[in-house]
Amino acid sequence: MHSIYLTLAFLVATLLPTSIGIPRNRTSRRTVRRHPRNVKEGTLRLIGGKTPREGNVEIYHMGTWGSICDDEWDLREANIACRSLGFPNATRGTHNSEFGRGRRKIWMDNLYCKGDEGNLDSCRFDGWGSHDCAATEAAGVICEPKIEPEIASLVSKGVLVKPKQKLHKHKAIDVRLRGGRYPFEGRVEVRIGKRDWGVVCGDGWSLLEANVVCQQLGLGYGSAAIQSSYFGGHHDNIVLSGVQCTGRESNLTECLYEAIGKVSKVSCPGREENIAGVACAEELPDLVPDEQEVERSAYLEDRQLLYLQCAMEENCLASEAYKLDKNDYGWLYEQRRLLRFTARIGNIGTTDFRPFLPKHAWQWHMCHLHYHSMEVFAHFDIIDRQGQKVAEGHKASFCLEDNNCRPGVEKKYACANYGDQGISVGCTDTYLHNIDCQWIDITDLQPGLYNFKVSINPEFKVAELSYDNNAAVCTLFYNAVSARLFNCTLQRP
Repeated sequence: MHSIYLTLAFLVATLLPTSIGIPRNRTSRRTVRRHPRNVKEGTLRLIGGKTPREGNVEIYHMGTWGSICDDEWDLREANIACRSLGFPNATRGTHNSEFGRGRRKIWMDNLYCKGDEGNLDSCRFDGWGSHDCAATEAAGVICEPKIEPEIASLVSKGVLVKPKQKLHKHKAIDVRLRGGRYPFEGRVEVRIGKRDWGVVCGDGWSLLEANVVCQQLGLGYGSAAIQSSYFGGHHDNIVLSGVQCTGRESNLTECLYEAIGKVSKVSCPGREENIAGVACAEELPDLVPDEQEVERSAYLEDRQLLYLQCAMEENCLASEAYKLDKNDYGWLYEQRRLLRFTARIGNIGTTDFRPFLPKHAWQWHMCHLHYHSMEVFAHFDIIDRQGQKVAEGHKASFCLEDNNCRPGVEKKYACANYGDQGISVGCTDTYLHNIDCQWIDITDLQPGLYNFKVSINPEFKVAELSYDNNAAVCTLFYNAVSARLFNCTLQRP
């Protein structure tokens, strides 16, 4: 009898794990995901480029590769990325997923680097995985080649790099939209001369290019730039890639391009769904900063860090403030010099300006006790006479509302109580000079003459009638005792 029980026990022990899906031992045949042993935390790589020195930047964190959002991405961050990858520097930092749609996993957003960091994870940013970006906002780089310094200098100046060409030498270029639900949306198709119709590569495709297509077709203005196969299309049908417009052109032939040719002969970086598409609209908002108010309201304030703790949490101070030894008893009494000013933003367009993020994605800020709907709504910059950025504001997020409206226009948007946010036509959203983070930290700025710039919607994330009036640019005179803004004009960011 004991032998029967032992036989049954053996059969149960052998068959039960398999029958109910439990691994028999630690060497189960089920696939086990293992992290590459040779990839270190913070390692970078480039994806989607035609050569090893270009592509979207990805970073390795907690065993997973992820994208970097292009918010605040400029040449400083691009240089660090290229140097950490073994290249001398960057010739350009790219935006809008120029080398194809980024990964769903986005690790970094609002990167701010001084320029001397060894890697991107040494810079300030919003925190791992904290972002408000889409896969179409991947940051990338084009790095200088690994060659002799004197030749690299020529490359960085564009001497040895084939520049983008203008399309106007191809006189007969027809444009049409296909695959949309309505006549004012679809994938962009072009026909060059008598060749077959083909699609446009979506790398670097933005609202600027979409605006040109919509105006060329008489469909108003570009309200959305699509970088996917949502409206159909395939890489095998691409005839045009690397299109770059200012948004002011009346026809695609006036824009720059990288490659043009027969169907299936033009390569397109990124995944196969990287196809250019547009949605057009007859009405759009048009934001404009009050340059006279910026000039009139500017002044200096010296303030102790004791009263700037909320601002420090939101990265509103210059990087030197974060290097102070917090074990030092007196660190809270260190002073920062702030150039404060009022930013009054009006909407002179034909429809309301609304945040591009849906309401459920807005972020609650304990310091300010309301939701912020946009991270990149405005840039505050100080630029020296050589064109180098020497100081900048780091206002993390913005809450948009109607503060003042023309007579007869009713206020519609308010930040309080999780209200809807935006700026109505005929209204202004005013960030007064005494609001937290409404400044540039100039503690380490040397006295001199500079350009001061407040840019609204600087990365063209929300469609507008015109971007030519989105920046208030002034001359700044700073003598270490006082600061004065003058000669303020409206320009493009």
